[in-house]
Amino acid sequence: MELRQLRTFEAVVRHRTVTDAAVALDLAPSSVSQQIRILEEALGVALFVRGPKGMRLTPAGQRLQGWARSLLDQAERATRDVRGERRRLRLGALETLAGSHVPQVFARFAERRPDIDLEIHSDRARDGLLTDVIEGRLEAALLLDSGDDIGGLGFPAPAEPLAFIDLDPVPLALVSAPTHPLAGRGTLAPEDLQHERLLVNVPECSFWLAGNKILGAGPQRVKVGGVPVMRAWAEHGLGISLLPRFAVADSLRSGALVQLALPLPNLSLRLVWREDQESLPGVRDILYAAARP
Repeated sequence: MELRQLRTFEAVVRHRTVTDAAVALDLAPSSVSQQIRILEEALGVALFVRGPKGMRLTPAGQRLQGWARSLLDQAERATRDVRGERRRLRLGALETLAGSHVPQVFARFAERRPDIDLEIHSDRARDGLLTDVIEGRLEAALLLDSGDDIGGLGFPAPAEPLAFIDLDPVPLALVSAPTHPLAGRGTLAPEDLQHERLLVNVPECSFWLAGNKILGAGPQRVKVGGVPVMRAWAEHGLGISLLPRFAVADSLRSGALVQLALPLPNLSLRLVWREDQESLPGVRDILYAAARP
């Protein structure tokens, strides 16, 4: 077996078709097919069942999948060791969390493993983070979710199953300017928000999804931008907004915003990773650093 054949095998497993794997690897489809054929001949077994819906692993292919990742990871570690390079781990995080939760994780990780460099990659898009974890460009990622499975908040489940742990509750706040008609009301229910202007970002945003689950379809969605923009518009009395409490704490303390009396569930700060990555040096330390109080 050659490493390039294993990389090609992994790409076909991820993308499920020779054509898509070829695009990802910047190779011709015929080259991808040839490398898979040579690998199957070298092992003496069929690795894929080729069907109308793409390439599906045979039992032998499923057994090779774990070995392929282990061998490729070992080759990468050997290359870094020979070159004298420090081990590097890549942690992704939603942009919303990069300033509020990542610094503590970074500091605890640096204290625990000073021999490993931790790179932080922030992204506005959850889908991009999940894809990067699945495809090995990130070792783990922090995002917001709810429920017992990834995607419980309302976004599509990732293409491949991922392991996760919920680290901390993330309280939400439904906020408005102090002059808003709902500001002086007692306990509210979602039906009290019918036809209110709900300031939102994009449908993929965690807080848009949370609003769908908690508030229903009643409020009129007004797309304004990211968390700072939603907060600023709410402060100017242009609508109400559902935001993480940590993002509006200063505005609530100063009186620029008030929290409306609607009972709200918490979101979860969720760390996701590929189970087959847990054995890599430092990955467990990311989990420890993230989870440690």
